[in-house]
Amino acid sequence: MSTTVPSSGLAAPAPADRVGTPDTHEAVVDSPDAAGAAPVRTAPWGADPYANALRTGRGPLFLRRSDGWLLPLDVERWCSDAGSADLSALHRCEGPVLDIGCGPGRLVAELASLGHRALGIDVSEAAVARTRGLGGAALLRSVFDPLPGEGRWGTLLLLDGNIGIGGDPAALLDRAADLLGADGLLIAETAPVDVDERVRVRLDDGRDATDGRTAPASARDAEPFPWARIGTPALLRHARAGGWRTAGQWGAEGRTFVSLRRPVRERSARTSSQSAESANSAPVISSQLPK
Repeated sequence: MSTTVPSSGLAAPAPADRVGTPDTHEAVVDSPDAAGAAPVRTAPWGADPYANALRTGRGPLFLRRSDGWLLPLDVERWCSDAGSADLSALHRCEGPVLDIGCGPGRLVAELASLGHRALGIDVSEAAVARTRGLGGAALLRSVFDPLPGEGRWGTLLLLDGNIGIGGDPAALLDRAADLLGADGLLIAETAPVDVDERVRVRLDDGRDATDGRTAPASARDAEPFPWARIGTPALLRHARAGGWRTAGQWGAEGRTFVSLRRPVRERSARTSSQSAESANSAPVISSQLPK
């Protein structure tokens, strides 16, 4: 998040329909309005608090449960260069990489500098624009939409809490298996505590009437969305149930990570159908697609 660049000195974003790829600087084109294209999903991460945080490169920003509980989001880290904990994950990547919930793009940019073909996806227009402003390739898509290269990605990234996308880790793992090639690698960041919870949350920048300010109407009226928090033990339980094999576990700078190998199984009919639709609806140059 979704969802990663220095917080100042940003290059101007590339046009929304043309952006340089990490290694060829040719065009990657997203055509959300073309026939059969994936629906454009800008909420909830298109809500003002998130877009504003990415614009300024700083928080505060939280996920707020209905009971008032707040989960702080590390906007400053997301909007900085990749750190040593990030690199501990990125150096394990294999083949072409799909960064799910790429946020403002630090991982996509770093992967390009490491020589990987990398693509970020995010449901926030602000995140995609900022990733493209770094020269990274990014599409405005949900992981559950048709995507380029389905069944051929070498590595998927679910960092910065993105294992929580959709509020159902088992469903997200199932979708990840559809996207990966045979023996592909999933690298996920887990909560640093043993937790396995499903919640509905809103984005919140901490502003309320008590300090004389009011949150924007788009944020106040936004529907809560499903999210999950999951620690390493719980993720491994879900992974084993889905046939995933554990490739590694490690920690760095107080963050915890797991790498998993794709289950050996037949591709679903749904995956084949989505791959065909993706090829027709989201033109991406062949050098950007997994080989």
